[in-house]
Amino acid sequence: MILKPPVGSRKKRKRVGRGTGSGHGCTSGRGNKGQKARSGFSLKRGFEGGQMPLVRRIPKRGFNNKRFAEEYQIINLSDLNRFEDGQKVDFETLRKAGLVSKKIKKVKLLGDGKLEKKLEIVVNAASQKAMEAVEKAGGTITIQP
Repeated sequence: MILKPPVGSRKKRKRVGRGTGSGHGCTSGRGNKGQKARSGFSLKRGFEGGQMPLVRRIPKRGFNNKRFAEEYQIINLSDLNRFEDGQKVDFETLRKAGLVSKKIKKVKLLGDGKLEKKLEIVVNAASQKAMEAVEKAGGTITIQP
């Protein structure tokens, strides 16, 4: 038994420009004259036939300065309960615990959750609520630029 594709699933390629008797001769299905009938024609994205494109008609808006924005990795108070009492928590300690990645070097402490341990914390930034919670728990917080 020979395997064959189902009838009608394979279409023959349209051979254009092979004489008028083929039905696809003369202009080869491109119509008469004009830009689209020429060889090597390709239409650029957004081209509107010489009319001013929509992208250029609409005014520019806004400004973005993200390239110079300082990026912080966020740590919450609840994340720090895994450390032992009196332990010093800095970038290296947090990285070894898997709380921050090596990519961004700055860490910011936020006040979400409850801190139940007395820790010595060294971060690059902290919220007011977080600072108060650390001092209330009996720990210290150092902000280094």
